Amino acid sequence: MTQTVDGLETRFVTLHGHRRAYRMLGSGPAVLLLHGLGCDSTTWLGVARQLAERFTVVAPDFLGHGESDKPRADYSLGAYANAMRDLLTYLEIERVTVVGHSLGGGVAMQFAYQYPERTERICLVAPGGLGGDVSPLVRLLTVPGAGLGLAAATAPPLRLPVRTALRALARSGLPHTRDLGEAADVYALLCDREARSAVLAVTSHAVDWRGQRITMKDRAYLAEVIPLCLVWGVADSVIPARHALAAQRRSPHTVVELFPDCGHFPHKDAPDLFVEVFTRFVDSAPPATFRPRRWRSVLRNGARVDGAQDSIEAAAAVVDLTSGDLGAAAG
Repeated sequence: MTQTVDGLETRFVTLHGHRRAYRMLGSGPAVLLLHGLGCDSTTWLGVARQLAERFTVVAPDFLGHGESDKPRADYSLGAYANAMRDLLTYLEIERVTVVGHSLGGGVAMQFAYQYPERTERICLVAPGGLGGDVSPLVRLLTVPGAGLGLAAATAPPLRLPVRTALRALARSGLPHTRDLGEAADVYALLCDREARSAVLAVTSHAVDWRGQRITMKDRAYLAEVIPLCLVWGVADSVIPARHALAAQRRSPHTVVELFPDCGHFPHKDAPDLFVEVFTRFVDSAPPATFRPRRWRSVLRNGARVDGAQDSIEAAAAVVDLTSGDLGAAAG
């Protein structure tokens, strides 16, 4: 079954009893585009057509988002990563460069961690998992009674005024308002009861009132075996861009691209620049080659050391990203 939205065909597949929506276009090496919390695959429309000139682009709607089903289900990062594996298997795609925005960045890292043999490169766009900081509005989704509060805040009489106010503030140029236009789209999704329940379930896995609960910092050395690029908007008001610089200090091989005058959605604020940065990253970073013995060596070396910097050095000793080889430490 297919339908067309914004001139781009949406396809549907039923996996494990749930209908899942995705967009697919282009030809060439595969790129998997993963959206953020409360968004859907349309967040990538500004870059998907350009990328499709060189790549096979697959942009799914996560379960609980967009046009995919919104059941009472497992909304953990691991479950999302499993679903991406199954979708790629259904599409007969063996290996991908995985691109993840915000929540999708956490799913991208989880996918790479669970399925390194299927991951060629990782590009994270303002991702979760690199620090504890996150917008207070996201934290509020985790407090007791958040569901009732959201139901009241999305009551029919409020919907148009709230969306109008958010978009007006986004155009105002006031501090910390750049991302409110996208927030209006997320608000529109939350007006649906089933989508609201799904978003609350996702948030409860990743965030509490103190901030982000899930971190990749304890396994950052594993990223050394796969080329990694971080893209961030300097004016991000949801997850601060300083997380990117901290990640680069932990993992010096990481490519960091900071977009000036962009917020939490740099791929939407500056789509041409994003495509340029992404294609340059792909051209400069040969795809990772998974070799179990060498992956095991990285795990063992990382487990022996005490401290992030030591673990990075241990992992770097068995990785040569410039050649696309995982190194020779394991023989």
